[in-house]
Amino acid sequence: MNNPYFSGFFAGLKPDTRLTVSEWADEHRILPMKSAKEAGRWRTARTPYLKEIMDCLSPSSSVEQVAFMKGAQVGGTECGNNWLGYVVHHTPGPMMYVLPTLDMAKRTSKQRIAPMIEAMPVLRDLVKDPRSRDSGNTQMVKEFPNGVLIITGANSATGLRSMPARFLFLDEVDAYEDDVDGEGSPINLAIKRTATFSRNRKILMVSTPNIAGASKVESAYQASDQRQFHVPCVECGFMQAIEWPQIKFENQDPETACFECVSCQHRMREHDKPKLLANGQWVAMNPEASGKIRGYHLSSLYSPNGWYSWQDAVADFLAAKDNPILLKDWTNTVLGQTWQEAGETVDHELLYQRREHYPAEVPWPVEVLTCGIDVQDDRVEFEVVGWGAGEESWSIDYVRLYGDLSRPDIWNILAGKLRQSYRRHDGVLMNLAQVCMDSGGHFTDEVYAFSRKQGPDWLIPIKGASQSGKPIATFPKTKNKKGIYLTLVGTDTAKELIYQRYRILEPGAGYCHWPISDCFDEDYFKQATAEEKVRKYKHGVAYFEWDAKKKRNEALDCRVYALTAVRILQQHRGLDLEQLAAQRPEPEVQIEQEEPADIAVNRNRRISRSNYLNG
Repeated sequence: MNNPYFSGFFAGLKPDTRLTVSEWADEHRILPMKSAKEAGRWRTARTPYLKEIMDCLSPSSSVEQVAFMKGAQVGGTECGNNWLGYVVHHTPGPMMYVLPTLDMAKRTSKQRIAPMIEAMPVLRDLVKDPRSRDSGNTQMVKEFPNGVLIITGANSATGLRSMPARFLFLDEVDAYEDDVDGEGSPINLAIKRTATFSRNRKILMVSTPNIAGASKVESAYQASDQRQFHVPCVECGFMQAIEWPQIKFENQDPETACFECVSCQHRMREHDKPKLLANGQWVAMNPEASGKIRGYHLSSLYSPNGWYSWQDAVADFLAAKDNPILLKDWTNTVLGQTWQEAGETVDHELLYQRREHYPAEVPWPVEVLTCGIDVQDDRVEFEVVGWGAGEESWSIDYVRLYGDLSRPDIWNILAGKLRQSYRRHDGVLMNLAQVCMDSGGHFTDEVYAFSRKQGPDWLIPIKGASQSGKPIATFPKTKNKKGIYLTLVGTDTAKELIYQRYRILEPGAGYCHWPISDCFDEDYFKQATAEEKVRKYKHGVAYFEWDAKKKRNEALDCRVYALTAVRILQQHRGLDLEQLAAQRPEPEVQIEQEEPADIAVNRNRRISRSNYLNG
């Protein structure tokens, strides 16, 4: 084998490891039509701010860990995919790609990774054909010469323990659970898999941030050298970051959006952005940090022309500025910044003072009624809530029933109460379309039996899952062995949304209405605002927990369950509140608050015109 001909031949087969990730991407990366915003050849010049980030992941760089805190529409995930392709083709080894959930991992593998491999000959020739019977190329495992790619979810401790990894790509980390299967932080579990390769490992952490103080990517960014991308003013050359206070617009008109220089006040337009980006450079704001840990922050204000403009950012801001829920999302996804909660709780007196006179038992905009039931040892409490377009809500009724829950009497009374109808302003009699009932107390079997008797599709037993980021409603595909659809409720997520909606001050999407009624007294509002969002720490990691501090909170729980019920209708029954509101004509019949005697006698008669109203 000392023949120089063969030595030269085999040397020619080895990849040129002097190529950086960005150079490799420019030479080989093809963006597939299926998944890319702009299909075709990758051009780093289109997103020059990604060059340094990608090159930190090259073998020639001494950087070990990169934290990329970003807004949307800046190419963060594609940056990671370029690195993934580079590893397969250029520096093969064990690599792990972690997404928030296994479902998201499967979807990403199918919709992004597989099309990328198929579109690029240099990868397609290395990764085994998935159609082969003994293939190492499955949805979650991609084998290639001298390496393997494992794609998994942060909600699977088994997947995170699957193998040692030299390369680790953690995507959308702020959507990860704080604890996975009782084994601690999924980020820490994944990073432990790289310990074998501590001398030459590479870790990339990418995410849009979420809540200040609990954001995982923010924490990693703050531990880094905290780099910002500075661009030169086209007039005076002053280097500066593109920040929201410098985006100027006039008369609430997005079309006037421009970027004003902090030095000379020259206003730059969207057509100046390519020149700004091409001449920009990353500046470390915390240069004393370890050189092995790099942190990059980039907002959507840097998004290339044709992706997301300053005009888009202004338009989205104007649409969101008066709604805390929308403004939080805008702050996270556009500015790439964490959201600072306006307050840990809400003053119950402010909500109590907002009570209003309803023109009828159920106001005109209500499209559907849901009910949330809380079960205590000596009583049940439930709230009936009406929902309109944008999930604007109208509280209709709040009931407390005392009795022995181990005996049938109270359950029979409850059944009768839940089957009563409510008259809307146009004369339509509305029934409860969906009911959710707490099953986590001492009467689980009784709740299950009640669900089966009333109709398991209509009365849904629920169980709280107090974990950050959990969906409000996780509805099962099939009944369990007890014959019911036991639904997990992300109580933290629901309470955060409800408290944000408490703070909305103008009627419209998300706004909460309450009637002037004896059942909605001051005690109700104390319970509805009883919990506080408290920051706590576990294994040195910050997280938030809702704490009632021994105060009664049944009204808040009922509200959570009523919200869960409308989410089940939307996600699994096809409810579209906006479509129903658009299709319904103006009311022809106006009725007063006090009903005539003959109407009151016949309240149980159902004359609703919608399946959602019929329950």
